[in-house]
This record gives sequence, structure tokens and C-alpha cells, in this order.
Amino acid sequence: MPAANYKSYQIAAPVSTHWRPATCEEVRCEKFLGGHQLVIDETSPLGAFQASYAREDRTRAHYEGKQADGMTTFTYPPGQRCFEEHKTRLEREERFLITGGDWRGNPRGTPAQELNAADWVDSFANHQDRLATALQRG
Repeated sequence: MPAANYKSYQIAAPVSTHWRPATCEEVRCEKFLGGHQLVIDETSPLGAFQASYAREDRTRAHYEGKQADGMTTFTYPPGQRCFEEHKTRLEREERFLITGGDWRGNPRGTPAQELNAADWVDSFANHQDRLATALQRG
């Protein structure tokens, strides 16, 4: 069936409103807790840039070493912030939405309807019941 014949139910926790940046310590990052290594090939332009950045970075303590194959290893002991960006969930209720259409889009441009959790569950159950009844009738 075309997308216009569908209705979509969604529970959302958008990054912009339900998450915030977090530290390695807050999210119990494995690299922060156990330490980590960067192995860099300095013969490539990207590797040369990464190694230069690691050497000039004064916010993290590290040990530098050369491997037999010419690669450079930067070892960061536990307690050092990693190079990833972490997020943590805010204590906000999810958004319970009903939209027209499906994964292909909303061709009728039906505006999203936001409900509280109980009304969303009730609407979803009623919609499923209507579909099951229609299917039984053929």
C-alpha cells in the first residue's frame, strides 16, 4: 500500500532535548577506566597529523613508543580522557508521537500528534484492533 495509507507510532528521545555531553568518568568509559592505546602510521598524512596532535596535547598524559613495524604507539594510562564524545541521558520523559505515513514519508503532510504515554498506548491498541478486525473481515 502507499505510504499515505499508513500511520506511524513513535517513542522518541531526541538528542537535542533528551541528551547532554558527558565526561568519560560519568559514562564509565572503558578507555578511561582501563587505559588505551593509539597505534598510528606516521607515514600517511592523516597519521602524521594524528601523531602531531597526540604529542602536542597537554590535556592527557601518555607514553610514546615505536613498534618494530615502524608504527608509533601512544599509551594512555587509566584516568585519561579518551578521544570520543560521550553523551548521557537527561531525566526527561520520552515524546509519544503519532504521524501520518511510514518510513517512506508522510505524503499527506499530516502534522505529528503528541500524546501522553497512556493516551498513546490506548491509541496504538485501538489502531491495532481496527487493523486486526479489518484483516479478519478480509
